[in-house]
Amino acid sequence: MSKVEIYGIKNCNTMKKAFDWLEGHGVAYDFYDYKKEGAKEELLQKAFAAHGWEKVINRAGMTWRKLPDDVKAKMDETGAMAIALEKPGIIKRPMTVVGNDIHLGFSEKAFQEIFG
Repeated sequence: MSKVEIYGIKNCNTMKKAFDWLEGHGVAYDFYDYKKEGAKEELLQKAFAAHGWEKVINRAGMTWRKLPDDVKAKMDETGAMAIALEKPGIIKRPMTVVGNDIHLGFSEKAFQEIFG
């Protein structure tokens, strides 16, 4: 299997579920914490290309809800990139990279499909 990288925030409940699943299934991974390392623009560009900014940005989360309504109404790919780099907590978690594939979010079913 290709190297596995997982991006997110360590104390996020969804991240904890993903970590538990990976560890319980013996999947080795490298973790990158947005709070400590920030978001990587190159990775976000790839995620936007693969999934569209609308899916990469977590519009159900607290960071999105705290944005002013006018900012949310005018959001586009350029604005989404800027806000994701400034406030990486707005990025859907986890972002899991396996080889050239980028996966968003966590569910046991999706991880089972990804990691077998």
